[in-house]
Amino acid sequence: MYARSTYEVETVLAAGAGDHGAVDELVRGHLQLVYNIAGRAMNGHPDVDDVVQETMARVVTGVSGLRDPRSFRSWLVAITMNQVREWRRVTAATPAALDEALGMADASADFAGLTVTRLGLSGQRKESAEAGRWLDDDDREVLALWWLEVADELTRAELAAGLDLHEKHAAVRVQRVKRRLESARAVVRALSAQPRCAGLAYVAGGWNGTPSPLWRKRLSRHVRECQTCTDQLSDLIPADRLLAGLGLVAIPAGVAAGLLELARTAAVPALKGGLIAKGKVAAGAAGSSLAVKPVAIAAVSTALIAGGAVVVQNLRPEPPPSRAAPVIATSVPASSPRPTRPSPKPTPTPTPTPTKSRPISPYGRTIDTADQAPPKNRRPAPLPRRGAGTLAIGGKHGYSRYGGAPQITHRGDYITITGKGYLEVRWGILYRSRIGDFQPATWTGLKGKLFHVASGGGRRMDDEQAPGVTWMGAPEVGFVRLPRGQQQMWQNEFYYLNGQVTLHNNESGTDVDLSVAPRTWTEVWRDLSTALDPAKGIVRYGLTRDTGDDRAPVPQYLTRARPADPAKVPQRSRVSA
Repeated sequence: MYARSTYEVETVLAAGAGDHGAVDELVRGHLQLVYNIAGRAMNGHPDVDDVVQETMARVVTGVSGLRDPRSFRSWLVAITMNQVREWRRVTAATPAALDEALGMADASADFAGLTVTRLGLSGQRKESAEAGRWLDDDDREVLALWWLEVADELTRAELAAGLDLHEKHAAVRVQRVKRRLESARAVVRALSAQPRCAGLAYVAGGWNGTPSPLWRKRLSRHVRECQTCTDQLSDLIPADRLLAGLGLVAIPAGVAAGLLELARTAAVPALKGGLIAKGKVAAGAAGSSLAVKPVAIAAVSTALIAGGAVVVQNLRPEPPPSRAAPVIATSVPASSPRPTRPSPKPTPTPTPTPTKSRPISPYGRTIDTADQAPPKNRRPAPLPRRGAGTLAIGGKHGYSRYGGAPQITHRGDYITITGKGYLEVRWGILYRSRIGDFQPATWTGLKGKLFHVASGGGRRMDDEQAPGVTWMGAPEVGFVRLPRGQQQMWQNEFYYLNGQVTLHNNESGTDVDLSVAPRTWTEVWRDLSTALDPAKGIVRYGLTRDTGDDRAPVPQYLTRARPADPAKVPQRSRVSA
């Protein structure tokens, strides 16, 4: 299995420090791996090149914030899979993109065909590659990673990172996909038999010749029950033995050359209006551009297109200590006053008439009691739709190893969000790393309004992920205890901002990671309404908190003030003047 070398760790460290040669080496050394993951997961769709390019752009711009250089490959795999899923979410919701996808009927043009051709596969190896066409999208993602694990290109930990699961849950997913792959191999073998079984030919009478999960189930049912078909399967070798040591599919020369040039110049070109804003999907939408200085990001703008709305995430580095942090304007600046001629004689200043300042009325409702978990099978209430604009993100932060989102991992780290739209705060309690007193995260400097609209991720942090083990601790190390009255966090907490606010990591004792990312209404609702899947750790539906008006709840530990110590924000946080 792949082992991490000291040289690779040193290369990651050098790349993070701005060494152009090290960045070039990381891209060159991992480009083919990313291409194979995306290619197989996307079944060779023409957008594979764009996904690979966007992935490597995020790697180049985010490596400086990687907390542990030994986790580079896990981080890389996770970014790749997140980009694949983002592409799939957008194309699935866009008729124009579906038209493109449905146009790929030529089996030789998909990734299975490329694998067979470029690796010169034959016999059962060829059948195994072709069987991947019969899996659904989720299973194909698992297959993409498992194929590389069997080929000694990935470890199980890296596979689990790509699926965003613990290794135990990842193992369950892999076993399930292996069974479906074996079922698909049996169908491929039976369909290729000469002469074909008469019973199978009858069952396949209405099939249009395009592999699909539905027809896999129908045809495999016949194959299992038909003696003629099962006799043809007696010599099938387990897929993991067939794929062991199999090489990677070569990346097209043009794509490789372009991405290597990206690394050498450390300047990321405009990605056809962004990975998602491309072709018919982004008609009329403004494209994003990634302008990168040596590894450290000057500014990264990624346009996320969903339902016609554009959400822009601006990632800005912390300004140098000697200079004040830039102020992001949230309103139209006042015009400059006209110069006036000095008065030859001093004029008396009129006494101002005292006026009553209009206080900012409190809004929202505060929940300063620990709420109970809803029943696991209770579907979320409808989520009101609020108007969305753009969100800009800056502050003192790094980047998540799982997807590259801005992340605050140390006491004193903070993220400032400005604009109008939905945002997700993803909680990570690293109790096996360090456990102790829990110091809540706080929101300071609020301008405008901030609502706590929903909780999701398929799990509250106190849900069991194994007998006696939750996302908050385990018997052998102890459990995190929240302050009295603090709500239990869910893995994904969703907020709606219209203005500006700063989120602080105040960790003291317990090791806490918080990732922040803009989201669309569609993405929030999709998270809340995701069907239960214990194999993925999704044990309950999400919870809608938004009422659609100013009565909606506000986060705990929220203030308009900017205290010297952001950890000292009162829990009873109804916001007023």
